[in-house]
Amino acid sequence: MKEWQRIADLSGLEPESVTVLGWVTHHRSSGRIEFVAIRDGTGEVQAVVRADAVSAETWEATRALTQEAAVRVSGQVRADARAPGGVELLVGELALVGASADYPLTPKEHGTDFLMEHRHLWVRTPRQAAVLRLRARIIHAIRAFLDDHGFVLADPPIITPAAAEGTTTLFGIDYFGEAAYLSQSGQLYMEALAMALGRVYSFGPTFRAEKSKTRRHLSEFWMVEPEIAFCDFDENLVWQEELVSYVVEDVLRHASRELETLGRDLDPLKKVQPPFPRLSYDEALGRLGEAGMPLSWGDDFGAAHETYLGSLFSAPVFIHRFPAAHKAFYMKPDPLRPEVALAADLLAPEGYGEIVGGSQRIDSPDLLARRLQEHHLPADTYDWYMDLRRYGSVPHSGFGLGVERLVAWVGKLEHVRETIPFARTLTRVWP
Repeated sequence: MKEWQRIADLSGLEPESVTVLGWVTHHRSSGRIEFVAIRDGTGEVQAVVRADAVSAETWEATRALTQEAAVRVSGQVRADARAPGGVELLVGELALVGASADYPLTPKEHGTDFLMEHRHLWVRTPRQAAVLRLRARIIHAIRAFLDDHGFVLADPPIITPAAAEGTTTLFGIDYFGEAAYLSQSGQLYMEALAMALGRVYSFGPTFRAEKSKTRRHLSEFWMVEPEIAFCDFDENLVWQEELVSYVVEDVLRHASRELETLGRDLDPLKKVQPPFPRLSYDEALGRLGEAGMPLSWGDDFGAAHETYLGSLFSAPVFIHRFPAAHKAFYMKPDPLRPEVALAADLLAPEGYGEIVGGSQRIDSPDLLARRLQEHHLPADTYDWYMDLRRYGSVPHSGFGLGVERLVAWVGKLEHVRETIPFARTLTRVWP
């Protein structure tokens, strides 16, 4: 007998005797037989304990089990087509490893606030565990795509002296007497690394002090930020659609169990194939006007506008060439129409809004200097960033993909707070 087996690996081991370690999700009695459902993080198995087949100590320990008690169970694997994984465990021995009394999460309905207060326990439930496995698979696919296409993983700092997206959403900190901020994006540093390594990407936490209470916003979230030297605006869009398509295809192939647990309809995901549709900002305004949702030129889109535009297509849609005056200082204006920027947002279908934002970056030192002035940004703070234009400047582009929003869309989850182990929102910093 091996020391212990993962539950996910039990199929095919019948009639071998094994030991599993895990937690009790529930159990029920049927006379002199106890049925105990055990999970170990890889799967769930039903353990069948017969009073006439075990010692008195094992029988009493089984009868006394409570929800989420940790146990060590040894027994014989038996095929059962009705059971999860196709097998069950005929128990010979069962021992309590860790007691669990008055477990607060019962099978009854709980409110969202209660569940978030007990997030450290809520993650044990099948649905939440499936979400976190889905998240892990999505991250694996993102990294596999980028690694396989010659992108080098590089790590920008989390503590920064400057803003990438604007000063109004920064978390400020005292850095040994100097003002510094938690990073809202690693992009500026990734541009420097692209000039050294060609194709790079970062993957890490970012922070936005946005006072938004919507199902799409977190104060701390994870972002993948590729940056590509010698890459123009159109090529940048191709990289984005190829990456997103690869991730969806990978999830359909490797995370079917998680999607089934979440009740995800797979047909919309199967339609996610490149190339994705493209709408200019002007064309998007026209579509919104026709739908009775008029905006003036220069207005930004709200959640309702993004939801409508995303609903027009079965695949994600690029909205591109936004008014330059309302975009970040580093975004390159369209040479043929300087009032718009070579920037695009990728909107997911099914009401999930923006999942990727990207642009071609300004490569002219003179233009970048003017943009810094227009945005009232201190030249000395960004002097190192200006160096990237002084010494061998090239056309380059990049984008940021929000992991939590991507997970929410792929899993069709109601709120991004479920897509991260411990959500940080406008009203929550605990547990």
